[in-house]
Amino acid sequence: MADGERTAFGDLLRPIADPPVRPDLISLSASATAAASAAVDPPHGSRSEADRLGASLKELADADARIVFVGDPGRTDPGLALPGNAVRTAKYSFLTFIPRNLFEQFRRLAYVYFLAIAVLNQLPQLAVFGRGASVLPLAFVLLVTAVKDAYEDWRRHRSDLVENGRAAPVLDPAGSGQFRPRRWKDLRVGEVIKVLADESIPCDMVLLATSDPTGVAYVQTINLDGESNLKTRYAKQETMSRLPSITAGSVTTLIRCETPNRNIYGFHANLEVDGKRVSLGASNIILRGCELKNTAWAIGVAVYTGNETKVMLNSSGATSKRSRLETHMNRETLLLSAILITLCSAVSICNGIWLAIHRDELELSQYFRKRDYSGGDEKYYNYYGIAMQVFFIFLMAVIVFQIMIPISLYISMELVRLGQAYFMIRDKNLYDESSNSRFQCRALNINEDLGQIRYVFSDKTGTLTENKMVFQCASIRGIDYSEGKDPSPNGSDVYCVVVGDQFWRPKMLVKTDPKLVRLLRSEGETQEGKHARDFFLALAACNTIVPLIVGTPDPKQKLIDYQGESPDEQALVYAAAAYGYVLIERTSGHIVIDVLGDRQRFNVLGLHEFDSDRKRMSVIIGCPDRTVRLFVKGADSSMFGVLEKSIDLDIIRATETNLHAYSSVGLRTLVVGMRELSRNDFEEWQSTYEKASTALYGRGSLLRAVASSVENNLQILGASGIEDKLQQGVPEAIESLRQAGIRVWVLTGDKQETAISIGYSCKLLTSEMTHIVINSNSEASCRKSLEDAIAISSKFVTISSRAQNTITGSGSARVPLALIIDGTSLVHILETELEEKLFKIATVCDVVLCCRVAPLQKAGIVALIKKRTEDMTLAIGDGANDVSMIQMADVGIGISGQEGRQAVMASDFAMGQFRFLVPLLLVHGHWNYQRIAYMILYNFYRNAVFVFIMFWYVLYTAYTLTTAITEWSSVLYSVLYSALPTVVVGILDKDLSRRTLLEYPKLYGNGQREESYNLKLFILTMMDAIWQSLVVFFIPYMAYRDTTVDGSSLGDLWTLAVVTLVNIHLAMDVFRWNWITHLSIWGSIAVAVMCVILIDSMWFLPGYWAIYHIMKTGLFWLCLLGIFAAGMIPRFTMKALAEYFMLNDIQISRELEKFGNFNDFTGTEISMSTFSQTHPGFIR
Repeated sequence: MADGERTAFGDLLRPIADPPVRPDLISLSASATAAASAAVDPPHGSRSEADRLGASLKELADADARIVFVGDPGRTDPGLALPGNAVRTAKYSFLTFIPRNLFEQFRRLAYVYFLAIAVLNQLPQLAVFGRGASVLPLAFVLLVTAVKDAYEDWRRHRSDLVENGRAAPVLDPAGSGQFRPRRWKDLRVGEVIKVLADESIPCDMVLLATSDPTGVAYVQTINLDGESNLKTRYAKQETMSRLPSITAGSVTTLIRCETPNRNIYGFHANLEVDGKRVSLGASNIILRGCELKNTAWAIGVAVYTGNETKVMLNSSGATSKRSRLETHMNRETLLLSAILITLCSAVSICNGIWLAIHRDELELSQYFRKRDYSGGDEKYYNYYGIAMQVFFIFLMAVIVFQIMIPISLYISMELVRLGQAYFMIRDKNLYDESSNSRFQCRALNINEDLGQIRYVFSDKTGTLTENKMVFQCASIRGIDYSEGKDPSPNGSDVYCVVVGDQFWRPKMLVKTDPKLVRLLRSEGETQEGKHARDFFLALAACNTIVPLIVGTPDPKQKLIDYQGESPDEQALVYAAAAYGYVLIERTSGHIVIDVLGDRQRFNVLGLHEFDSDRKRMSVIIGCPDRTVRLFVKGADSSMFGVLEKSIDLDIIRATETNLHAYSSVGLRTLVVGMRELSRNDFEEWQSTYEKASTALYGRGSLLRAVASSVENNLQILGASGIEDKLQQGVPEAIESLRQAGIRVWVLTGDKQETAISIGYSCKLLTSEMTHIVINSNSEASCRKSLEDAIAISSKFVTISSRAQNTITGSGSARVPLALIIDGTSLVHILETELEEKLFKIATVCDVVLCCRVAPLQKAGIVALIKKRTEDMTLAIGDGANDVSMIQMADVGIGISGQEGRQAVMASDFAMGQFRFLVPLLLVHGHWNYQRIAYMILYNFYRNAVFVFIMFWYVLYTAYTLTTAITEWSSVLYSVLYSALPTVVVGILDKDLSRRTLLEYPKLYGNGQREESYNLKLFILTMMDAIWQSLVVFFIPYMAYRDTTVDGSSLGDLWTLAVVTLVNIHLAMDVFRWNWITHLSIWGSIAVAVMCVILIDSMWFLPGYWAIYHIMKTGLFWLCLLGIFAAGMIPRFTMKALAEYFMLNDIQISRELEKFGNFNDFTGTEISMSTFSQTHPGFIR
């Protein structure tokens, strides 16, 4: 370009304070798009991104828009129809607490059953127990839950009070131009509000002006989406220049914006100032919950307030999940209901037969009161005929036998889960020192599901890796520079910027290649040196990084902390700084870069951020030499298509070779290109960009089209390699999970080569595996690839099985297979008939690795397994793009990582490192499953014994449902006599130690195979309960049948016998004893004895002094001993036979623990060669 033309061209570049093209009119970044996909849409089966964008591109009609008059809330909302700014996160009010809380609790159908029982007992014809005693158990459970809910809601009310009472400066509507403080809850739409540095934003506001002359403001959205990096927002120049007139009310300004919605990453509006209309986007609005940072002040107008703000619209809770055990428990509950109906029917039918046989004797029986001897009115008498008597007896039997379905089980499960969560949170093995974060249990109702997982779906970046990007190497014009050396410990060779008497250096140090350093500093005027300088200038300029200057203990030294939304961008800017290209200042219109000691200002004329369609970003820079350059960086798949290949073909091929080498060692790669724009090119781009950015509809697609039109014929500058290091312990964790029978699938957005390399690094892939790779771009090719993969996998299984039989003569084995599939193929497979083929091949493979997948595709892969199998699934991730996957899985785990806390907020459990999965699943998951499973069966057994004892007694009382056991003992049996030990054992008992569970991962299969809770165990438990009930009832009955001991005394004996027996039964099954367990079990027996004595000491209750009469006889104690011995014989026999003749893995391991000879049993396996060891390879 000639100097004269260059000077004339430079005149087009207006002062940076009023740039011709605003960088605030940009499309969503990749991370924002991903997060929006997760935040706005349901996890799976929702509208595609194109549908969402299409919906947002409609022109705003007055009927569909909100009209906001800036500074005039009265005109904006004359009827006060819009909500105020008060927010309410509390669920209840003083008036609604009781009805709403009861409604929510009674959504559990078991509570409806117990309520119906209590109501039936209130009827005079059906009253079996005292009216108060029948209501007490249900009332206790409801009261405990209500108190817990009330406390949680009180905390929400207190938080709301503090939030609504905060003050914000609001423009005086009288036109004085002064800002006066007002409480947040009193703010209205249309009011102009001022926010100072480090203050929270009180409502959703469109920016009008900021302290920065160019209108830029920096906000932190950690309270909104959990991301701590700073975001840039902008005020329009039209409002910046007219701010005094706007605040004085002399200029009519209105905003026409979309109605309130949940999309925190999108905003569609128009601004009219003096008849001029300009468009507004997501970069012009700051949302409630954000904090203003690095900006002295910002002024905006409220457009959404209170419950219409985006943060409040997104505050709905996650989908409720139920544990697998609780779901299976419904099956057993139905069986118990069938048993209950059978017992009640038997009693009522037998009662009807008895009444028919003794029809003529009923007049003499005062119990039935069939005849009135007093001459009174017979309508008050109890006898209603045989048919009605049978019906009443049936209902009365339901009341008497109601505890067959244990109400106490539900409250016990909640208490046990709470205790289990406490110990998981306090576990030091789940504490992450690097982030100072403990394990979080965000869902208390699925603890036991952690012990039954068969599939783990994991993100890669930030989950398997640290997501702390470190620049490792570069390829500049085809030359590889990968001999980087770490900086010296004292930092003497670190590049610093001299500012006055201070030294500024980058906060993060990067290793540098000495050869490349010499090229930049000593050979910069050569052609090779110029290319290298352009490469690092592109790294320093083509980004949205904000440099922050932070102090150090040394007043002469400052650190430059680069803040940005992308860790990759941060790594590249730190790399540029290490080589002498230090970004030290950024505004909306310019950047300042220290270029090898020469501080230069570059005007930012345009910025096209990264989006998922283009997969690249670009910036147009006005350079100090009056040239205009376009710098572009992006994925190689998108960059090689826009490069000028006619002159740089050899360089492109050399760069491709280097990129393949970088990807093979697990590095993340980006390609960098440049183009110098001529006057005509710039004017054409400037015109189309301004038209697109001010379009009333279709703005997003138009801006993408403008970006694509200018991003072509690029000169390749080079490529970068960034390392995302594996987290500590990931390979060992994956190996442990594999040994536990858990399949680990990795779902990542990275390119295939990088994902495969990381797969090998973390031992997900091994050299023994045969890879089946599916990379197809049409439905037909996907179908063929899947059919070929199924055929080949079947062939390998057959060959491997034959080879194993030939070697050993028995058994079978198969070649370990790994399926590698990309997101393009999944587009044509998911939600089509090809899903079944994918499911068939995926479940045959040992490992599945999905590359370049979108957030909803991750959820689709989880749904592929979840909807077709009964296997439990777990999803783990750290970013907003993992939210859909986490919510779709049976168990969702969020990693507290570098990509914000949105995954944590959507998860059931949260932790700091992937390796914590091993102790979480293999230890706590196993313990939780074993404890809850046993507790459920024990509660069924405990109550069944009691019910059958009452049933046997009814058979000897003319089926009249009279009971020898007092009604208070019946109530206290499940609540006080036997409830606490089950809770203590459910929290503290351990069948195996942590060391054993970690050393032998295959022990985890106990939960996967449902060995601790299944229908067979339920039936055996019920048979044991029937036997023990027979023993408890008939031994005292036979002993006292010919004596003068009354029913109340026998009832006390039966009560004490059954309480002692069920607690001894529990004691026999305890694995680990401690003083709390001893106290709860033996203390419960003591409490039962004291309560029976106390009840019989009350003269106004039936059975007064009965216990004293029977306890003083020797036969009483002999009966107890006989009951304990006879009742435990089947249980003891079965346990002995199982221990000696039907050993399982758990029992063998307990024996190993008991004798302590672990090492003697670890060498029993023989490693055999397999077909896959001699024939590894790839199948495409």
